[in-house]
Amino acid sequence: MAVQQARAQHRHRRILDAAQRVFSRSAYRDASVDQIADEAGTSKGGVYFHFPNKEAIFLALLDRTAERLRKKIESATAAVEDPVAKADTALRTVLGTFAKHRALARLFMVEALGAGREFHQRTAEIRGQFAALIEQHLDVAIAQGLISEIDTTIASRAWFGAVNEVVTHWLLSDRPRPLEDSYDALRPLLMRSIGTAAGTDRRP
Repeated sequence: MAVQQARAQHRHRRILDAAQRVFSRSAYRDASVDQIADEAGTSKGGVYFHFPNKEAIFLALLDRTAERLRKKIESATAAVEDPVAKADTALRTVLGTFAKHRALARLFMVEALGAGREFHQRTAEIRGQFAALIEQHLDVAIAQGLISEIDTTIASRAWFGAVNEVVTHWLLSDRPRPLEDSYDALRPLLMRSIGTAAGTDRRP
């Protein structure tokens, strides 16, 4: 039973890996389950054994991407004590990850929005979860007296929204500048928005 379960999990991952490659090459609407099956080296029935349709594959891929990104953020912020620096590090990690995986960023930021209402709603939920991580750190900063009282819900969504806009512009640009450079320009604006001096470097 354990061997069968391990094999099933392996096939599940292989299908998602194949789907990621297919969706990265083709727009969501142009991709097909047949293409995903061919890429995964399995039958169409083998794909349907794990996923009822293309939509389910894409949603699972979005969730997996979000989970991996969340783990990267948690790992990057674990050794950082200053809560403002934690929020800063979280956003920098998002940009750093997408900078290294442009196709994945396009899938997450662009393709999902054009795939339909269900995907738009799911990506909005995921972005809200990441904004909530920023909000938690800003709440701690207020509790510790590091920044003045602000509406951290609005501030966190503004922070993540600004990063989202920068990444989307980078993805759609024909000749994009390095994504990390964009955050260096954005960071002072974010710091000023919470009353922290732009020249204060809170990075670890």
